[in-house]
Amino acid sequence: MFMLTETGSFEQEFKKSRFVAFAGPVEDEAAAKAFVGARADPAATHNAYAYRIGPKVRFHDDGEVGGTAGKPILQVIEGNELDHVVVLVTRYYGGVLLGTGGLVRAYGGTAGQCLKSLAKGPIVRRARLTVRADFQDMASIRSRLMAVSGLGLEGEVFHETGSTLSLSLPAGALPSLLDLIRDVSRGRAEVTVNG
Repeated sequence: MFMLTETGSFEQEFKKSRFVAFAGPVEDEAAAKAFVGARADPAATHNAYAYRIGPKVRFHDDGEVGGTAGKPILQVIEGNELDHVVVLVTRYYGGVLLGTGGLVRAYGGTAGQCLKSLAKGPIVRRARLTVRADFQDMASIRSRLMAVSGLGLEGEVFHETGSTLSLSLPAGALPSLLDLIRDVSRGRAEVTVNG
């Protein structure tokens, strides 16, 4: 499986209707819905979309004949072996009826050309964890974490005596990170691995 490493768009005309596709990587369903909401044009005739996030797949035809817009977009996503991706195709009606076959070709083709133009990379499974430590240990932990490649700081909550960091990193790097935290804090930091 692969994921997009960038966001992009593609536009084409199909029998006088204009089709504009937008595609990008997303972490979860909320991000997919936000992506669609930010790019859907209320003045357009239709805003059809599909996304795949692990086992969750969704598609929406937005008023087109059932199965002629969202489903072809999803089929293109699956045909490209993509995960954690959303594709929106906006149609501006041009006065010519396309029929079901034409709609499938237009929506699927526009989505396919958009995805074809974007960079992809292998999916890297990420582990999430929290680290709770007192202020003295946390200062040392934070300084050492800055050198860890691929580490993402997702949040920090302060307490009376210290703080809790929410982190993510490639799953393969988790054992060495746990050793690092244990060594730097001399075993005093509390670490919870969330997946």
